[in-house]
Amino acid sequence: MMSRAERTPLTDWWWTVDRGLLAALGALMVAGLVFLMGGGPPVAERIGLPTFYFLNRQALYLAPTILLIVAVSFLSLRHVRRIALVTWLLGVVLCVLAGKFGPEIKGAHRWIQFGSFGLQPSEFVKPAFVVVAAWAFSEGAQRRDMPGGFLAILLLPITIVPLILQPDFGQTMLITIVWCALFFVAGLHWFWVAGLGALGLIGVFTAYTFLHHVRERITRFLDKDSGDSFQEFWSRESFRSGGWFGTGPGEGVAKRHLPDAHTDFIFSVTGEEFGVLVCLGLVALFAFIVMRGLKLARRTDDTFSRLAITGLTTLFGLQACINMAVNTRLMPAKGMTLPFVSYGGSSLISLALGMGFLIALTRKRPRVTMLSQKPPGTAPATVAGVMR
Repeated sequence: MMSRAERTPLTDWWWTVDRGLLAALGALMVAGLVFLMGGGPPVAERIGLPTFYFLNRQALYLAPTILLIVAVSFLSLRHVRRIALVTWLLGVVLCVLAGKFGPEIKGAHRWIQFGSFGLQPSEFVKPAFVVVAAWAFSEGAQRRDMPGGFLAILLLPITIVPLILQPDFGQTMLITIVWCALFFVAGLHWFWVAGLGALGLIGVFTAYTFLHHVRERITRFLDKDSGDSFQEFWSRESFRSGGWFGTGPGEGVAKRHLPDAHTDFIFSVTGEEFGVLVCLGLVALFAFIVMRGLKLARRTDDTFSRLAITGLTTLFGLQACINMAVNTRLMPAKGMTLPFVSYGGSSLISLALGMGFLIALTRKRPRVTMLSQKPPGTAPATVAGVMR
């Protein structure tokens, strides 16, 4: 046990960090390994890899993931902002390069190849964009001479245009919704909320009209007889087959038909082999992280921290909701991973960066307060630090 009397960076971190968030994130990582034991082997065998290739790689990725979460959570608010800004700038540049020179995978150019190592820069843009946008909004709210609102508005097209050109409409939609949430929390009038909603609908209609693959996905979702809908069929069949208690670990059938059973459709595999009750437990775990984050955001007095915590929590929860909605056929396929559960190196490391930011921002920090009144016989009023 770490004593409060010991004044070391590690003990200070332990007694100021939110241990509930840490425990929930650790539980998600362990659950991801367990569920990947079912979803990974069929995909690996189908493409000629060792049976537990994806499981072993996921376990290997978890070591730097945990180290990154802990390392980033030590950062001060100033360093969080600086690292987020640098990451966002590099990420946007890499997104542009991926769109122009990256390999084509499933009709899109989203990856940068460094030899045998592949990187999806849009994954790293997401948490960094949230922090930078929150920074801009907070500066605009606190300083009249700072055009923070204008900068925050400018950040959105700079970020999503390279994603649209790849094209990656799933990440574009996710980033835009989180930005709108930040705009609302920062004090946007309801009139502008309605305006942003109308622009979003226009954007969806435009994509449906002019982009063939978007139109195909939406049409296939609305009418299962309009085209090849085997992913949707087997995803739905997995929950029907698993029932409340599941068929048992390794006994699923749908995973042998789902091409992305280890990534986009890991939730379906979990439903078939472990049952709906386990899926509900997983939903509850995600809900706990989201509610805990929003509760901590509400408690903080710092505008930047409140906006950034809200944005990062919304990003995390919304990505999980989209993945689970696709798996349960509540929305068209988006190609989005389930945080810390789906296989993926870029996804894990980017999530580690985002959750490291979240834990750093939610740590209890000294709050400077002016003592305007002094008891008789004491020294003049001074500045005192109060833990929040």
